[in-house]
Amino acid sequence: MYIESVPNRTSPPAILLRESFRDHGKIRKRTLANLTHWPSQLIEHFRVLLRGGVAVSAASEVMAIERSLPHGHVAAVLGMLRAWGSGWFDAAPPRLRPVLEAMLVMRVVEPASKLATWRMLDGERAVTSLPLLVGLEGLSREDLYRALDWLGKAQAGIERRLSRRHLGDGVLVLYDLTSTWVTGPCCELAAYGYSRDGKRGDPQIVFGLICTAEGCPVSVEVFPGNTADCATVAAQVAKLQARFGLSRVVWVGDRGMLTQTQIDTVLRPAGMSWLTSLRATQIRKLLDTQGPWQVSLFDETGLIEVSSPDYPGERLVVCRNPLLAEERARKREELLSATARELDKIVAATLRQRAPLHGEAAIGLRVGTVIARFKMAKHFEITISHESFAYLRKPQQIAAEAALDGIYVLRTDTAPTELSATQTVEAYKRLAHVERAFRSLKTVDLKVRPIFHWNAVRVRAHVFLCMLAYSVEWQMRQKLKPLLFDDEEIQDQRQLQSSPVHPAERSDSAKQKDATGLNQEGTPVPSFRSLLADLATICYNIASTPVNPEAKIILTTRPTPLQQKAFQLLGVKPERTQ
Repeated sequence: MYIESVPNRTSPPAILLRESFRDHGKIRKRTLANLTHWPSQLIEHFRVLLRGGVAVSAASEVMAIERSLPHGHVAAVLGMLRAWGSGWFDAAPPRLRPVLEAMLVMRVVEPASKLATWRMLDGERAVTSLPLLVGLEGLSREDLYRALDWLGKAQAGIERRLSRRHLGDGVLVLYDLTSTWVTGPCCELAAYGYSRDGKRGDPQIVFGLICTAEGCPVSVEVFPGNTADCATVAAQVAKLQARFGLSRVVWVGDRGMLTQTQIDTVLRPAGMSWLTSLRATQIRKLLDTQGPWQVSLFDETGLIEVSSPDYPGERLVVCRNPLLAEERARKREELLSATARELDKIVAATLRQRAPLHGEAAIGLRVGTVIARFKMAKHFEITISHESFAYLRKPQQIAAEAALDGIYVLRTDTAPTELSATQTVEAYKRLAHVERAFRSLKTVDLKVRPIFHWNAVRVRAHVFLCMLAYSVEWQMRQKLKPLLFDDEEIQDQRQLQSSPVHPAERSDSAKQKDATGLNQEGTPVPSFRSLLADLATICYNIASTPVNPEAKIILTTRPTPLQQKAFQLLGVKPERTQ
């Protein structure tokens, strides 16, 4: 006997109990009972009985789930760490290896302070399956700090491993700097300087990130908070030569980083090449001697290549972005108009009959407030007397600035056979990869800030841990591009563009994802964080049976199609991570 579901057009299917038999050598079947009105659970129990099983009154009599922990997201990150970062922690003491793995994975899935991380990993208080996957037993807070201290000492070796994988002589190296604030006044690295986070009242540290041309981080270095951008270049060049054994690379940095002084005193003597941009004053000087450049020269590719005696042995690539030119012209006119409206109010205040605004100091104070607010002082001529105030725009100054709208100039000492003009522009625009890394490190993903450590060694180790976590996340994002809003065809799309100066256009598949919010399979497109949250719904269930309660049975939730696709792209099997 068996149970069969028979389709019934638009009505629910009929559930029939049937029996098969032989009649003159032919297999036939007959219906014994109609079970359509039975509850589905009772039908399933009956099906078990027909197959020789044992039916019970409740599922808990067969198996009891003792604990259920979020599992999929940590399995994905841990699997990628063990594949991508294989060998990073091999030299660590056996007791610290699982701690290091757990700290790095938690930095990706649930970034927090070391104390909060310990609480989320500690025994019965664990909020994920991670302690069970890596084998953490009897974890203490001191174990996390011991692991952090070991990581700080092992930074040079791990960075050498990354360098051998990603770097070599002659490659492009992206370098940029950022800052973040530190809590407490006791850290010797904490100092007051230019805060990129807008935290002017807090001490900070500065750290520089070296990335490959694709944006994969290779090395990070922490400096005191009052260190200037250009002052960090010498230490990074020495690191590449002494630690990584590289004799020549092409440094790509912004104009505040690779200044003329750094080129003359650091890069040239070290035999390093560079790619950077000119400052506005340098562009103005170049324009005075070789310009003005006609807009028609930029029509086809948006760039022209020139040379100048002020930069011997270098190539200058002049780029003009018409979209940027229009935006800057619009913004300047809006700022000029807003400044003029506020200055008109001051003029009216000096002319009113009742309580007029008099006195050079009083008038100058209000004018200074307006000028500082809109930063348009260079475009206005101000006249202040005891009883009057007047202003005029400087048309020549405004026109001179407008001539540079949308124009930027790149300088490099590489040969045209090594980097063409088009490749030079594309290489410089790759600095956006480092900015994206800073955004991930500081805000949306890894949250390196604020820093609670007071010991300088641990501050450096904390920043290095965050860099390693971003390296794993970067690799995950590369593999998960078909599922995310990222454009996996961006390189092919750039090759089709006529001008490298213009922003890269999204491919047709990426535009489709942007417009509909759906991928090719018709499922919603998640962000990286929301995909991790979705993977977290795969649970690690610890179960037992009444027959042998001491024997634990591990069951993992069956993945959804989206989750299964994510694991396939990552090359991770969540049931085999432990």
